[in-house]
Amino acid sequence: MILLSALPEAVSTMSVESLISDLAFILILGAIVTVLFKWIKQPVVLGYIVAGFLASPNFTPLPSVTTEANIEFWAQIGIVVLLFSLGLEFSFKKLVGVGGSAVVTALIIVIGMMATGFVIGHLMGFSNINSLFLGGMLSMSSTTIIIKAFNDLGLKQQKFAGLVFAVLIVEDLFAVLMMVILSSIAINNSVQGTELLLSIAKLVFFLIIWFMVGVYALPSALGAVRRFLNNETLLIVSMGLCLGMAVFSVFCGFSLALGAFVMGSILAGTSYAERIERVTMSVKDLFGAVFFISVGMMVQPTVIVDYWGPILILSSVVIVGMIIFGTAGMLVTGQSLRVAIESGFSLTQIGEFAFIIASLGMSLGVLNPTIYPIVVAVSVLTTFTTPYFIRMAPGVYSFVERHLPAKLNFLINRYCEENNETHSGNHAVWMAILKRYLWRIILYAIILIAIILVATTFVLPWAQNMSPEFGKPVVMVVTLLCMSPFLLAMSLPTSKKGERQLLAESRRNYQAPLIIMSVFRILLVLAFVVYLLSIFYSIKIGIIGGVIVVTLILGVFTRQLRERMRKIETKFMNNLNERELRQTGRNNNLVSNLHLAFMHVGFGCPFVGEKLMDSPLRSTFGVSVVYIQRGNNTMTVPSGHTRLFPGDVVGIIGNDEQIQKLLPIIDKEQEEDFSQNTADFKLRSMEIRATSPLIGQTITTADIRKNYSAHIVAIQRDGNYIQNILDTPFEAGDILWVVADKKALKKLNNE
Repeated sequence: MILLSALPEAVSTMSVESLISDLAFILILGAIVTVLFKWIKQPVVLGYIVAGFLASPNFTPLPSVTTEANIEFWAQIGIVVLLFSLGLEFSFKKLVGVGGSAVVTALIIVIGMMATGFVIGHLMGFSNINSLFLGGMLSMSSTTIIIKAFNDLGLKQQKFAGLVFAVLIVEDLFAVLMMVILSSIAINNSVQGTELLLSIAKLVFFLIIWFMVGVYALPSALGAVRRFLNNETLLIVSMGLCLGMAVFSVFCGFSLALGAFVMGSILAGTSYAERIERVTMSVKDLFGAVFFISVGMMVQPTVIVDYWGPILILSSVVIVGMIIFGTAGMLVTGQSLRVAIESGFSLTQIGEFAFIIASLGMSLGVLNPTIYPIVVAVSVLTTFTTPYFIRMAPGVYSFVERHLPAKLNFLINRYCEENNETHSGNHAVWMAILKRYLWRIILYAIILIAIILVATTFVLPWAQNMSPEFGKPVVMVVTLLCMSPFLLAMSLPTSKKGERQLLAESRRNYQAPLIIMSVFRILLVLAFVVYLLSIFYSIKIGIIGGVIVVTLILGVFTRQLRERMRKIETKFMNNLNERELRQTGRNNNLVSNLHLAFMHVGFGCPFVGEKLMDSPLRSTFGVSVVYIQRGNNTMTVPSGHTRLFPGDVVGIIGNDEQIQKLLPIIDKEQEEDFSQNTADFKLRSMEIRATSPLIGQTITTADIRKNYSAHIVAIQRDGNYIQNILDTPFEAGDILWVVADKKALKKLNNE
């Protein structure tokens, strides 16, 4: 009833007709412009921006949208869906996998570019808050543009391309953090250290809670309803989760975009990630297009003319700054000079996150309106130059290598070699223990803090209202029971028995650090219990009760709780790695080192369409196919005559090395290619010249199909059509009727 009563007011504030007409106008215009940009082989994002400019009031020859608020409405949905899609490509598992190199490089780039942008903003006369937003916009490279450029240039498989993708993953996370921090600064209109640290701490706290609850619950819930999840249902479920988390994020004091990104990153680790990406791709493309069109509507030619100097300066700052900081970051993390330069030259643009940060500043009312069109112009300019700088990188490396002082070149190479050397066994074991220790302390501490906050903020007041006499002790006991498994998990050793034996045999004494780590864990557990009891009663009762509770947890309930926590941790890790475990089959051990892995056959798989007996699966990779799922049909133990097709899910038996080698090949997707025109492929005729080497050959001996990518339909000789065309030798003057494109026909004519 509330929704129905509010409907007339909503309709009056936002006319449905104007909403639909504006959307229709920008989409039709966007379709025309983007087709044109595809034809001239330019990024689609630029086409959307140009379409937005043409649809705006700033371009008078064409009609403009009736209500800009309508486009802003769709654009906000576009931001949410875009960040959900970026989250699907992100995944926390990927962040852990890229290692410290990408994190350090991204950190150097972001800090360096933000500082540079802040200084440049001040020199241009902008305020502190505007300079800070400007620095944030200039610090984020465009994932969309870089992926498109690598695909066009055929560089996706290069080593530096993989590192650049890893840096972009980390930059996406930094951008989300930056949006939260900038929002906090903008609202307070100042940079207050304490409040800033509290905002960051609050963000990290909620990110980890959402992450842990989502990873623990979502894969299990999706698995329970697996048989009902067709494409339609999966689209509804995934978009519902996306928007639901976005709304919950706002409730917690963050932005819609942050919630969407977090939900995408949680789903990215599940086995449904690829399907969710496919079913939501159309939604992302639609609303993403509207968002970038709305960006183009902010372009003001008068501002560009008036500020052409700052636009060129900022474009130069982006290009030079990204090259310097990107190259430096890669060198610091131990990459070779060539890889560092190629990586730095690939990051020379700004894109979607610059627009999102600018939109945030505009919505908060703190961003100078002239900055938006300036940043859009800088993005357009740097996007056009990106492919040229990527191509320029090898030449610049050759020049630098020739002119670099020999001593400096030697130091860089030696640093790179030392950094890539494998650490000793004991050192690697110790680092693994330490990493596991820190992660367990941080994660369980945040869970315990969350339990205490929920108990004291929500449950305790409600219980005291229900029962003033027994409410407090009941809540305290229930809270302790909820905390006890996590208190025990925090107190248990993070090192395994084999690791402790290996460290004990080493020359260095690792016993003292291990003892200190154990004592610290016990004291931290005690501190949590004391703090909780002190909230309910007094510090004295807290200390006495804390000692008793910790003794009971460690002494009496250790065995039962330890087994329970092992199951919880195992389930959490399996859910976290569900997508990888499904693909690699590590949880489906058969015999010895053999696993059953499930892989998706991509359109780019080189042996798509081949029979299993003719494919290199067994001969080259040494694996066996025991299962094929094609749509709703399942084939168990398929015969050698069965063919593989794109979209199949295949069950493959092999060892770790074989499966890891096969996975990127069988899962490869085909890149978009708009260079082929089907209208160009048709029935044509040609005459065999007297000098043609085809004379005397037949269709079979000349192997027309393989050598010329053509199919001969008929041979016309002296006005008659020959019946047996396969065994008839060609003669001068014969008219061949050929199904081919212009290129193949030209090749035949040249023979």
